[in-house]
Amino acid sequence: MSTLLLLSACSSVPLTGRKQLSLVSNQEVMTLSLQQYDEFMKDAKLSTDAANTALVVKVGRNIANAVETYLKNNGKGDLIASYSWEFHLVKSPEVNAFCMPGGKIVVYEGILPYTRDETGLAVVLGHEVSHAVARHANERMSQQLASQLGGVALGVAMSNQKQETQEMAMAVYGLGSQVGILLPYSRKQESEADHLGLIFMAMAGYDPREAPVFWERMAQQGGKTPELLSTHPSDQTRERDLQKELPEALKYYKGHGQVNTNSPKTSTKWSF
Repeated sequence: MSTLLLLSACSSVPLTGRKQLSLVSNQEVMTLSLQQYDEFMKDAKLSTDAANTALVVKVGRNIANAVETYLKNNGKGDLIASYSWEFHLVKSPEVNAFCMPGGKIVVYEGILPYTRDETGLAVVLGHEVSHAVARHANERMSQQLASQLGGVALGVAMSNQKQETQEMAMAVYGLGSQVGILLPYSRKQESEADHLGLIFMAMAGYDPREAPVFWERMAQQGGKTPELLSTHPSDQTRERDLQKELPEALKYYKGHGQVNTNSPKTSTKWSF
């Protein structure tokens, strides 16, 4: 792959500033993912628990609104201008949640015993909102495309990438596999979503000190896949990393439901 192509296909993750490969347009990714999301929702059984369903929507919108305000205040509102946030609770014992590009987020009932309350749920939804804001799906598709095509062939393919984009979408979304619609994000992206999620929940007025506590509860599940073989960091790794990141997150936290959507003056780590 040429240096010129790499430079022209790079973007930056909001807040962390990490450079990421971006070979597929956001519109293409959202169009493809929306098709898969619609198929999932046709078959999904929505939760009949009205109180928990309302709580998922409330917490999700609180976080999304805080993030949107923050990005607009810092001149980056265009990053998510085309997003249409949705938050759903589905009937399933699976301990999980997922996010599709464009802000489509689904929480499984099985994770609620671990979230326990509104703040615990904010840990999960902050993480999922982060995947959407950081455009991790775009990055994964771009990585798959670059890996499969490689070198000079990539430059040629990018001039007419429709078929390649469809193939990469199939690979990234894992269609037909056990995980179905879930995006197999890398450990780096999962850690980044934890990192951003800590900030986002704090912006929305949720105490970020509850995040390590949540992952401590998750670690007690047992029977987990070893971290080396997983696309996710271990719960213990997450808990340790979040403890280190708490001082920065607390600079965004005012508590009592107040939203702090301005960059802390004493922090440079989280600037764009």
